[in-house]
Amino acid sequence: MNTQPVVAAVDGSDDSPRALEWALDAARRRGAPLRIVHVRQYTLWTRPEVTAARPPDPDADPVLDRVRVHLARRGGPPAVEYAVLEGAPGVLLPEAGAAARLLVLGSRGRGGFAGLLLGSHSLAAARDAECPVVVVPRPGRGGEEEPPGGSGRPVVVGLNADGPDEATLAFAFAEAALRGARLRVLAAYPWPTQTWTLPGEMPPPQVDQGAVEHENRLLVDGFLAPHRERHPEVTAGIDVLPGDAAGRLVEASRDAEPVVVGRHRRRLPAPARMMGSVTQAVLLHAVSPVAVIPPAAPEERSGGAG
Repeated sequence: MNTQPVVAAVDGSDDSPRALEWALDAARRRGAPLRIVHVRQYTLWTRPEVTAARPPDPDADPVLDRVRVHLARRGGPPAVEYAVLEGAPGVLLPEAGAAARLLVLGSRGRGGFAGLLLGSHSLAAARDAECPVVVVPRPGRGGEEEPPGGSGRPVVVGLNADGPDEATLAFAFAEAALRGARLRVLAAYPWPTQTWTLPGEMPPPQVDQGAVEHENRLLVDGFLAPHRERHPEVTAGIDVLPGDAAGRLVEASRDAEPVVVGRHRRRLPAPARMMGSVTQAVLLHAVSPVAVIPPAAPEERSGGAG
């Protein structure tokens, strides 16, 4: 059994059971323990720097009590550990993933505005956690609801041919292998191209779309080669499509489990972690669960992700 747990964040909201089911399935597939975490927010009159005299008791938490009852009805769950944390969920949830193999949570919690598609805590976890984060959306985004791990669904991964992230590809191939699923690699390129000329300048030569698509396909095929060698059991198909990458991935999410996207590489002048606009759009609108993968460490990028 892998000692790194799959962490499921629960809060008693309607989204929690779906995230818990996804995490339970992920832990079983990985042979990993399951750690179920409930973050209790500070009350309005409590200062964040003031800590309790002793840690909260997970055996006396009503949210975790309901989870225990739910899991007791399931057959053969993996090893389960329960934890209660007190503080700011946007800070503590990413920290809960520091030693985790995977962090799973729902797209919306109990607080905030009911109409929001993505909660601030889910966004913070996807942006800041050191481990891959899976955000499980609530039903009703345009796809038919299906239990986690639905058979026949491919794993979809978005690939930027101009700068692919090895960690994202490695996760997608490994996830497809765990599920015995097809892998759909989606690479979008901007089309039609836009060019600007000053008065009196000659317009640039017309770009052939077929040539652009062929060049992108060759690049993608080269990026996939080492991952195909590591996972010969995975059938990986390539879709090189014109248009907006976010829109293409959201469309593909209607028949995916999950959609895998890279987070964003931290740029040197940036004081904090960043999330790309494509990833944010997919988190907001995807029908399927979305796995957000942090970039590989520099030494892993230089030596290849495994």
